[in-house]
Amino acid sequence: MTNPVSFFAINTVFGLLRLIRFLFLIFYLKIMTDTTLYTKKCTKLLEESEIRFAGIVDKDGKLIAGGFKEGLVPYEGDETKLQSFFDFVSKASIRKEFDESLGPINYIAARRDKAVLVSFPFPITQILMLISAEPSVNIENLAKKVVEIFTDVK
Repeated sequence: MTNPVSFFAINTVFGLLRLIRFLFLIFYLKIMTDTTLYTKKCTKLLEESEIRFAGIVDKDGKLIAGGFKEGLVPYEGDETKLQSFFDFVSKASIRKEFDESLGPINYIAARRDKAVLVSFPFPITQILMLISAEPSVNIENLAKKVVEIFTDVK
């Protein structure tokens, strides 16, 4: 005869394992859906003639979508410079001391001789849109384009 307590315990464990597997699957599908959406949005941005790089970077600094424009030869050290810029803007983006008086950060831009670097924080998901563009780009027009393309992203 089977002990009813151990039968119940085994069913509970298997039920929890099924629930964990289900939650993991949902989480995985959400990540894959977001990544696909972000990739499409970055690809759309890369259609702009002045944009060299459009990528989504997670809070750990990992590129999760996008990249350099196809066929473009990056400047020497572009990846390192983008990482350094990400480090700077991620620290600046999480600082909230002026949010109450000035409002949240919409974007952070740095104009260099050879490129313009712009970061757009997505505060809810804690990711950053990172763009490298030609120095001739109009930053305000670029910001409007990003908002237009990413309006439905939280």
